[in-house]
Amino acid sequence: MATIVDWLFETGAIRVSPAEQPFWYTSGLIGPYYVNTHFLIGSEQVANELLALIDNTREQPMLCVSQVRDFLRRQYKASSIFQQVTDTIIATVEKQYNMNELDYVSGGERRDWFFSLLPAEQLDKPHLTIFKDQQVVLATCQTVSPCTSATEGRVLHISDLITEASSYLRAWIPALSGLGATMKGTITVVDRCQGGAAALAQANVPMTALVQIDVNLFQEAAARGYLTGEQLELVAAYLTDPYESMRQFLLANPEFLQKALSADKRTAERAQRMLAENLYNLSQKG
Repeated sequence: MATIVDWLFETGAIRVSPAEQPFWYTSGLIGPYYVNTHFLIGSEQVANELLALIDNTREQPMLCVSQVRDFLRRQYKASSIFQQVTDTIIATVEKQYNMNELDYVSGGERRDWFFSLLPAEQLDKPHLTIFKDQQVVLATCQTVSPCTSATEGRVLHISDLITEASSYLRAWIPALSGLGATMKGTITVVDRCQGGAAALAQANVPMTALVQIDVNLFQEAAARGYLTGEQLELVAAYLTDPYESMRQFLLANPEFLQKALSADKRTAERAQRMLAENLYNLSQKG
């Protein structure tokens, strides 16, 4: 029986590098995996199509929300994985919450919308569609309109990914508070286990995650054939101590950085950033 682990790896929502070739991150650091939760819509290509649609229509918020929801409705019918992910979110909401105690579902620009609009519709709850500039559009099954008030509304926020919960604290919670609403909880597809749950708890927002990025996830993925033993070992070391594990990798593979400096432009720029920001000290300790 397929699980969310299968869906994450089959869509490329989680990608693990070859054991001998970790990824270069934009920061100039290296690591063994990427997480792109929004690929669960079916594929990277479909995810990019929806992101482009949002970017092309976001200056007309009501049109944007209407077209995004139409796109999601079509994709729900076209992709069994996206359908199962959406249904899992809905089942999780129904298990965790009394529907009579929720007035709205919300999601923040852009990737939250992939996972919040359809559950709101199927749960028969109005959707508070939050834009980065704090505009909020109210979407019901029949209408899409500006939202200027949701007095005393009780809101469940659905997101794609939580790291440190900075978007919640900076944008989503204040936007709802500005309408007079309260975020009573949140469900996220992926928790990266980087402090977000604790930060939300301090804000009195309990969090539920469909999956956590921890060693158990990757062990299950390895057992299901998505990782080799060498990849699992590298990921496990990284999750225990990212800096130390990558320092050890550089010590064991001194040619890795030199090859990166003479590789394609993007890789070379990231390797140069490691040098410029003294991150290469990772390989000089010991």
